[in-house]
Amino acid sequence: MKITILTIGKKNEPWIQPGVFRFLERLRPPFAAEMIILPHSSFEGDRARQEESERLLSRIKDSDFTILLDERGKNLSSPELSSLILQNNTKHIVFIIGGAYGVTDEMRQRANIIWSLSNLVFPHQLVRLILAEQLYRAQEIAKGSRYHHQ
Repeated sequence: MKITILTIGKKNEPWIQPGVFRFLERLRPPFAAEMIILPHSSFEGDRARQEESERLLSRIKDSDFTILLDERGKNLSSPELSSLILQNNTKHIVFIIGGAYGVTDEMRQRANIIWSLSNLVFPHQLVRLILAEQLYRAQEIAKGSRYHHQ
């Protein structure tokens, strides 16, 4: 199994990069993940959403288990995320972080799960860091370590 994080936007800011790297480097199979940052569209609004969603969809295979991060999605606890990853550990899991204008309905329909980190809206750079930490937390939950307290 492999986990890929596909995200739209600029490269990680200097203040965010060490945190993302810290958590991603600690991940081991089946939680090991790579982050691929795709540049944002030069367009705005619907046209940007369409172009970015097409680029994201072109990187996803039919067999991939896709988790779209969106504030209108389902809330998952950290243990639920850990279980979801373990239940799908024979598949390539792809986490999607769309651009500033969101994603198309086609991208939303392709997602196996639409996951909301919160009802709040976060900057995309911060979402990358939160996701990296949650993947590490999911790994530690699965191992039964003391990192996550119930």
